[in-house]
Amino acid sequence: MLRTGPKSIAVLIALFAFCTCIDPYFPKLDKYESLMVIDGLITNANSAYTVKLSRTFQEQNSGFSGISDATVFISDDKGEKSYLINTGNGIYKTDSTEFRGVVGRTYVLHILTGENNEYESEPCVMLPVPDIDSIYIAKDQKLVNNNTESQEGVSIYLDSKGGDINRYYRWTYDETWKIEVPTPKNFNYVKGPNPNDPIFVAVADVKDVCWKKRQSDEILIRSVNEGQTEKIEKQPVFFIATEKSDRLLLQYSILVKQYSISKNEYEFWNNLKQVNETGSDIFARQPYTVISNIHSSKNPEERVLGFFQVSAVSQKRKNIPYRDVALMGLHFYSYPCKIWEFEPGDFETICRCPPKTWDDVYWYLSIVSDYTFIEPKLNLAEDSLLKLVFTRPECADCTVAGTHVKPDFWDEFNN
Repeated sequence: MLRTGPKSIAVLIALFAFCTCIDPYFPKLDKYESLMVIDGLITNANSAYTVKLSRTFQEQNSGFSGISDATVFISDDKGEKSYLINTGNGIYKTDSTEFRGVVGRTYVLHILTGENNEYESEPCVMLPVPDIDSIYIAKDQKLVNNNTESQEGVSIYLDSKGGDINRYYRWTYDETWKIEVPTPKNFNYVKGPNPNDPIFVAVADVKDVCWKKRQSDEILIRSVNEGQTEKIEKQPVFFIATEKSDRLLLQYSILVKQYSISKNEYEFWNNLKQVNETGSDIFARQPYTVISNIHSSKNPEERVLGFFQVSAVSQKRKNIPYRDVALMGLHFYSYPCKIWEFEPGDFETICRCPPKTWDDVYWYLSIVSDYTFIEPKLNLAEDSLLKLVFTRPECADCTVAGTHVKPDFWDEFNN
């Protein structure tokens, strides 16, 4: 029996959950309607564009099921057609060498499904987009938990040049940040000639430094009314609570993309934002009706979800080294990583069994308890093994949370 039980808390939580008197409620929706969902975006960027086709599902835990038997193409105001490549699971992509959006042109999305249903978008003009002037950071605070708690951190803002005809904007961003695990795995445990004579082999490629990535899922939009300045100033992009996130511990990079959108697309995103803000409470207020610019050619009464987005795009990257944030006097994130040291004597036997061995310690902690062995603790003077050192996998191997391959765009700064 193990004297120090790292899994005992988890067992207690499981028992508590099993014994509670609250039963989950799964509402049954009798009038469920499977709706066509279409999500597509084309820009003037030199890349492949994607259109995703799927249907809504009734079960909350149902997985994504794409429509993979459709013919999809894009037509423009000059009569040209570009067919998208079916890559499977409802994903259709353009050929970047043959099709690229052009500012001022008008585009229509066409879809013919295997069930012979036809869908078509409204004509969409690709509007020009102004350049992003600058991206910068500032010390800030944010209220969370129903405004009962204040978090300190860093807000990321942008300034943008004004456009001649631009009234509506949308932003997305891609995050990348460098991480370093606090207790990397430096040695492998190898069984020796007997259970009490292990061999320790140094890890050739220690996975201590990685890069984490994330794409934005927030809806960032803004309208500029007539009479207001067309120049975008101090547009909030993202807030990072420095004590809650590991983003700013080493180096952080954000790529912001700015789109000029139509009034209809702005209303689509604004309504969708209102729906999201209602939360998942079944007693919340009824959500707004989310409009779409796509309709069924054969059945005008059929409801279609999604929007065919056509917009020029400008983008700018901002690299933020640790030193720029350290000067703000903020508290930083600390990894909740612990290490555990064990020896055979930490295990008691309740029968007339042989004493536990080093192999037993390694087997129990790494296989049964899912801990990661990181290194031995040695008595160098006596050339003897004192302890085996373990930690959680995410604290020993950075690839659990990120990638060990440095991004092509990454530039190191002196932090």
